[in-house]
Amino acid sequence: MHFSGVTAALLGLSCAASATLDRRTYETHDFFALHLDDSTPPAQVARLLGARHEGQIGQLPGHHKFSLPRSQTSELDTLLEGLKARRKLRRRSGGDNGDGEEVGDGLDGVLWSQKLSSRQRLVKREGGDPSSKYSQISPRANRVEDAAAVAARKQAAESLAITDPIFNEQWHLFNTAELGHDLNVTGLWLEGITGKGVISAIVDDGLDMYSDDLKPNYFPKPRLFDDKHGTRCCGEIAAARNDVCGVGVAYDSKISGIRILSAPIDDADEAASINYAYHHNDIYSCSWGPPDDGKTMDAPGVLIQRAMVNGVQNGRHGKGSIYVFAAGNGASSDDNCNFDGYTNSIYSITVGAIDREGKHPSYAESCSAQMVVAYSSGSGDAIHTTDVGTNKCYSGHGGTSAAGPLAVGVMALALSIRPDLTWRDAQYLFMESAVPVNEDDGSWQVKKTGRKFSHDWGYGKVDAYTLVQLAKTWELVKPQAWYHSPWLRVQHAIPQGTQGLASSFEITAEALKKANVKRLEHVTVTMNVEHTRRGDLSLEMRSPEGIVSYLSTTRRPDNEREGYVDWTFMSVAHWGESGIGKWTVIIKDTNVNEHNGTFTDWQITLWGEAIEADNQPLHPFPDEHDHDHAIEDAIVATTSIAAGPTKTNEPSKPTDHIDRPVNAKPTPIEDASKPAVTTGTSNSTDTTSFEHFLPSFLPTFGASKRTQAWIYASLVLIIVFCLGLGVYFQIQRRKRIRNNPQDDYEFEMIQDEDDLQALTELYNAFAGESDEEVFSDDEEGPYQDRESEDGQTHENGEHPQGR
Repeated sequence: MHFSGVTAALLGLSCAASATLDRRTYETHDFFALHLDDSTPPAQVARLLGARHEGQIGQLPGHHKFSLPRSQTSELDTLLEGLKARRKLRRRSGGDNGDGEEVGDGLDGVLWSQKLSSRQRLVKREGGDPSSKYSQISPRANRVEDAAAVAARKQAAESLAITDPIFNEQWHLFNTAELGHDLNVTGLWLEGITGKGVISAIVDDGLDMYSDDLKPNYFPKPRLFDDKHGTRCCGEIAAARNDVCGVGVAYDSKISGIRILSAPIDDADEAASINYAYHHNDIYSCSWGPPDDGKTMDAPGVLIQRAMVNGVQNGRHGKGSIYVFAAGNGASSDDNCNFDGYTNSIYSITVGAIDREGKHPSYAESCSAQMVVAYSSGSGDAIHTTDVGTNKCYSGHGGTSAAGPLAVGVMALALSIRPDLTWRDAQYLFMESAVPVNEDDGSWQVKKTGRKFSHDWGYGKVDAYTLVQLAKTWELVKPQAWYHSPWLRVQHAIPQGTQGLASSFEITAEALKKANVKRLEHVTVTMNVEHTRRGDLSLEMRSPEGIVSYLSTTRRPDNEREGYVDWTFMSVAHWGESGIGKWTVIIKDTNVNEHNGTFTDWQITLWGEAIEADNQPLHPFPDEHDHDHAIEDAIVATTSIAAGPTKTNEPSKPTDHIDRPVNAKPTPIEDASKPAVTTGTSNSTDTTSFEHFLPSFLPTFGASKRTQAWIYASLVLIIVFCLGLGVYFQIQRRKRIRNNPQDDYEFEMIQDEDDLQALTELYNAFAGESDEEVFSDDEEGPYQDRESEDGQTHENGEHPQGR
C-alpha cells in the first residue's frame, strides 16, 4: 500500500507512506501492527522479528505496520502471543521486562500488538445503480408551491448569482412546498458565510475528479470507475456555484477524498484514513458502517479507536477532528444505531434522517446515540445533487447517507467564521441549535433544563442559520473530563416476560468533584450479558433526573447466542444533567421462550466538561485491557421489576409518554422506587461487589464472593457450636436427672422467623491496485426503494446494508 504520488504532488502535503508493498500480497503475506515506545526503532524490531517494516500507520504516533511471509504464519501467531505474555508479565512485575523471553532482548518497547486481516466489513449507507428503475425518485406531482416562497427563492438566487440548473429542485436548501422543511441556509449565504477556508474529507469510495460541479472545490485524485456514493455526498457539501447541477450547503468550502470502501481493507488502512492529513482536513464525513441488517453488532478495533482518539486530541492542531456519521438505514430490520460502534462513539456526531414532509423515514434508525436529524429521502422525493460524470446530476440520493453530509456542510459554515471551535464545541452547537419536530408524537422527553430529546429525532433537526448565529458568540467549553465507575457485578438470571432486571449504582457529588466533572455530555455503559438469543434483549437506563435512554432494543433477525460481550452503549439524552444520584440500568427479556440468560456485570462512565481546565489531562488511548474486570468493588442494587404497557396500548400510566424508539419493543419501567423483589442494596460508590457463587436460591447479602464465603462459614460454625452446646446440655440434663430427678427442665432454641432476602485522496487505501483488481468480485445487489403501506415510494438505502 502506498499513497498516490499524483495526489501528494497536487496537495503539496508531507505525508508518511504506510507502505510500498502491493496490498494484494495479503495472499502471500501476513500483516501485524505494533505500538512502540519512543526509544524503540521500528527497524530494530523488524530485524529482531525477521519481519519487514511497512511504515508508520497514518498519523498514529509510534504505531507501525509489519509483514511476514505466509509461510511463517504459525511463527507469527507464536510471536504475537509471546509479546502479549511479555507485556502481561511486565504489568504484573511493575516494569520488570523478564529476561530470558524467547523473543529476545530489544522488544521491551513493544507496548501493544495486533494481527491484521483484510476484509469487507463496512458498507455504504446508501448507494445505488443509476440504471435501476428505482434509483431516480420522482417528486409527487401534487406538490403545491407557495407563491411567496417561490419569489423569495428567486430573489435569493439572483442576489447570490446562483444559476445552477437544479437549484430550484434542491428543496433541502429552500423548500417552497412544505414551508420550513429545509436547512434554513440562504440567510447565511446572504451574509457572505459560504464555507471559505474549511476542508471536509469524504471518507467513502472516492470522488469523480472530472465532475465540473466539484472540480473547483476539491483536491484532484485518481478515480475508480464506480465512485458514485462519495461523489454524491460531496455534491451536497461543496458543489460549486456555477452552471452545473446544484450547489452545496457550503459551496465555497473545499472537499477531499479518502477512499476506503472500494474493496476489503485492514484496520491499519482504516486507522490511517480517519487521521489522514488531520491538520488540513477539518471534518470527516462518514456515510458508512457495519451492515444495517438487524443482526450485526460490530465496532472498530483498538487500532481504529486509537486513531479516532488521536484525531479528536491532536487533529486540527489540537482543536480536534470532527467526525460525522450517518445513523443507519436498518429500521425495517429492527436495527438500532447503538449496535454500531461508530455511531455510538462519543467522538461521533450521529445524524439521522427526516424527509421533506417532516416525517420519520421508514428506513431511519432510532437510538440514544443519535444527536440530530437532517433532510433526506422519503415522502416521494430525495436529495438532488451531483453525480459521476462531467456534467451529470442525480435526483435519487437518500438514506442517512444523504443526511450526514448536510450536517457536515452546516458545520463547515460554522468553522468558516469560528475556526477555533473544538470537536466538542461542534457537538454542543448541534445540540443547542436543533429544532424539535413533531413534538406531539409521544417520542419526546422534557429535561429539567427545558430541552427535549427523542430517540427518533435526537435533539431535533439541523437548522443552519440558528447554529451559525450561535457559533458567532459561542464560549469555548473546557476540556473533557470523565468518571469511570468500578465494574459492578450482578450475576443474576434475567426474568422473561413482563419483568425486567434492574441494577442501580449511586454516584455522589464528591466522586464527580474528585473526577473534575462539572456537567454531563455523554454517558456510556459497558456490559456483559450471557444469553442464548441476543435479539430477545433490550436495555434501558434511567438517570437520577428520571430521563430514560433506550440503550438497546429487541431485534427479530438477531439470533446470536453470545449476548453482550464487553459492549459499550452510548447516550446523548442526558446532556447537561449533573450526574449526581442513582443510575439504573434495566435489562429485559420480553420473549418468553426457551432462550434465557444472565446479567453478568456492567460499568458506567460519565463524560462531560471539566470543572478546572488547567488540571485536566487528556484521556488515555484505548487499550486491549480497558475492559479487564479485575476491580469489582461496588455493591449494586439489583431489582426485579414489573414492566409497563407496550406502545400499542392506550396510555394509562404517568410514564407512558416516555419516548420509545420507533422500531424498538422495550417498554417503560414502573416507578423504580417500588420494586417487586429486592436482591441487594446500595447508596455508595466504593463498597464491595456481589455475585452468586453458591446455588442461586441462597442469598448474596450484597457481598463479594469472599464475604459470602466468610458469612456462610461463620453460619456453619455457629450451627456446629449450637449443636455441640445442645449435646452438652443434653448430657448435663441427663446427669441432673440421674442425680436430682426434681431438677427437670429443658432449654428451647428461639429462632428468628424472618428469612434473609437476596438483596485519502488525499488518502487511497487501494493505491497501487488496478481497477480490475479492486472490482474483481461482484458486490451485493443494487439498492431498491420499497413501497410503503400507503403506496408511496420511500427510500431505505440503496444497498441491502447501505445507508
